[in-house]
Amino acid sequence: MNQVPSNPNSNGAAGNSTAGSAGGASGSGLSPAGASPTFSPLYQQIKALITQSLQSGEWKPGELIPSEVELAGRYKVSQGTVRKAIDELAAEHLVVRRQGKGTFVASHNEARAHYRFLKLMPDEGVPHQPDHHYIEVKRIRAAAEVARLLDLKSGDAVVYIKRLLSFEGAPTILEELWLPGQLFKGLTAERLAEYKGPMYGLFESEFGTRMIRATEKLRAVAADAGVATYLKVAEGTPLLCADRVSFTYGDKAVELRRGLYLTTAFHYQNELS
Repeated sequence: MNQVPSNPNSNGAAGNSTAGSAGGASGSGLSPAGASPTFSPLYQQIKALITQSLQSGEWKPGELIPSEVELAGRYKVSQGTVRKAIDELAAEHLVVRRQGKGTFVASHNEARAHYRFLKLMPDEGVPHQPDHHYIEVKRIRAAAEVARLLDLKSGDAVVYIKRLLSFEGAPTILEELWLPGQLFKGLTAERLAEYKGPMYGLFESEFGTRMIRATEKLRAVAADAGVATYLKVAEGTPLLCADRVSFTYGDKAVELRRGLYLTTAFHYQNELS
């Protein structure tokens, strides 16, 4: 991932894939009309078809999807094949199994989803959501690097957001975000401030954009004078810098984000599998 320019307002950003393919089922040939035959395992073909329905909005975030028996009938495959496909979708956080209730489309508004992309955890105590203060929200023209990473044209509109996140009144994270302007029409500082849930929940519910995967690059940096003022630390204080690109269905990049983390009482935690 290329480095985010230090002055994003003068054209700059940084950033550095799980999506489904379209298709229709007909007997054992589960490939899109007009496409070459697919030779992936049958459960992966079913997974792609289910993902297509998620992407198209047939089943919306938080909704119950058809049972394994119903899906097996729909695609004319065994229930075991459907179960294996759903197992993978659950592992990728696209759906959530609930004992005795069924399988639901995953949503960023669920409590369990709040920490999927926020990896900064307290050294002591239980994790909780930070308070956030929006410093700046405006539409700007995408610099060449921003456009490249978001698959836009240079000069296309992007929404630029700068915000400060605090835990128990202590400034801890300074973030900058760049979002495609076409996807996020109407996103304003007022709308962000009045929304009480996680930012990705707002993106999902009001802009139809669900973040399903992200790539990150981490490195140590020193706080410059401006950052030090926001985080209330001395200039030169060590910080953790995370440059992130988030993707929605179809491997489409829809967000660039840089986070500067003060790790005096926090650590970055990730699960590897």
